Amino acid sequence: MTFIENFKMGLTDIEKDNKIKNIAILKMLENIGSYHSDIAGYGTNDIPIKKLSWILLDWKLKVIKRPTYGENLEIHTWARVANKFFTYRDFEIYDGNKNLCAIATSKWTLVNIEEGKMSKITEDVINSYKPEEKEVFEEEKLEKLQEPKEFISNITYTVKRKDIDINKHMHNLYYLDLAYEALPEDVYNTNIFDNVRIMYKKEIKLR
Repeated sequence: MTFIENFKMGLTDIEKDNKIKNIAILKMLENIGSYHSDIAGYGTNDIPIKKLSWILLDWKLKVIKRPTYGENLEIHTWARVANKFFTYRDFEIYDGNKNLCAIATSKWTLVNIEEGKMSKITEDVINSYKPEEKEVFEEEKLEKLQEPKEFISNITYTVKRKDIDINKHMHNLYYLDLAYEALPEDVYNTNIFDNVRIMYKKEIKLR
């Protein structure tokens, strides 16, 4: 089942030339995925009851056309067939003229919040989302990124209370902000970053 939601771009969603920024795109995708989970019975309000929470493992985003401030966006999302411990969710973003603006995929796992361990994704869980077999990218799965042996730029950052989400980890979107901060100034200012990949290796907690 494809779940559809409309979003209107606001002031905090834009950057250069009043165009949407990547973190705003990912925020909208995160929200529509949550709304779909609410309907499926595995949303945020269901966590205290079922003791299960979805944890994001990977993002892949491709921006085709950047919408401008004030535009209305129509976002489509659907769950894909899963194995026992991982599942994928894909997205399409359209502008008011039905032009495809961006595509994305994401990888998730289900965690038992009482045990702090991965929980098996049962057929009942998957069937509640009515998964589809279509993918937005040619590759069906996201392969692991290879960590570079050397880094040309780095920063030191102390995690703050405002960074922590409902799973008591640093919220997944803030990792992108940190990556931008670590980039050399000339690299950040001369690139648009229409292709983004984020792989979460280990959760960051408040210390």
